[in-house]
Amino acid sequence: MMTRITLEVCVDDTAGIAAAAKGGADRLELCAALALGGLTPSTGLMRLAAESRVPTLAMIRPRSGDFVWIRRERAAMRAEIAAARAERLAGVVIGANLPDGRLDAETLSDLMAEAEGMDIALHRAIDLTPDVSEALSLCRELGIRRVLSSGGAPTAVEGIDRLAQMQGQGVTIMPGSGVSADNVAQLDARLRLTEVHASCSGPLPVPQDPKVRGFGFQPAGARGTDAARVAGMRALLDQITASRPAG
Repeated sequence: MMTRITLEVCVDDTAGIAAAAKGGADRLELCAALALGGLTPSTGLMRLAAESRVPTLAMIRPRSGDFVWIRRERAAMRAEIAAARAERLAGVVIGANLPDGRLDAETLSDLMAEAEGMDIALHRAIDLTPDVSEALSLCRELGIRRVLSSGGAPTAVEGIDRLAQMQGQGVTIMPGSGVSADNVAQLDARLRLTEVHASCSGPLPVPQDPKVRGFGFQPAGARGTDAARVAGMRALLDQITASRPAG
């Protein structure tokens, strides 16, 4: 029996949680502010995600920008991990870099200790690393078994060569960024996917009250998780799995 490709959908609001669950997502990456690459979600949103019964990992990222964290930010991240545990989420998504781009082993070890026993994934901090093999070696040492990556490029399709290089190094590589129904087969042809990360989003309706947009309460081009797109991606991944040769 073929093992199906895991579909992780990133969401950042209550509607997204419901849409991803309805569409058949296998796992959620729960964030705030996906337009900024994802920040730590509120405890209220964590609680709602836990109630969805879809395994959920909370993004642990207290601000936008780089992943070089000062002491007070590390303390905030430990508290955020504790909140995710208290809300009974499956795990957390973490990442930390040194100023030169290498993974920050000390900070990651600190966060790993706080998240002991939870499902832990490394986010696209790895896309800033100058030596990806060194970074994956550190992941193995720390016990991080899944890494989200676009292959060091703006999108996974553009970074497909590096993604291929990252495979077979003892860590599950989950392509993400720009992954859609239009290109996931292309990624699978090169990478033989086991997991994939996607937003499955569509444009949000323009607010009826022009002040909402005018005041910046909803930016132009805002997007939200779409249940039909999640279902379409799930069906496509199942078709890809079914078409693979046995063995």
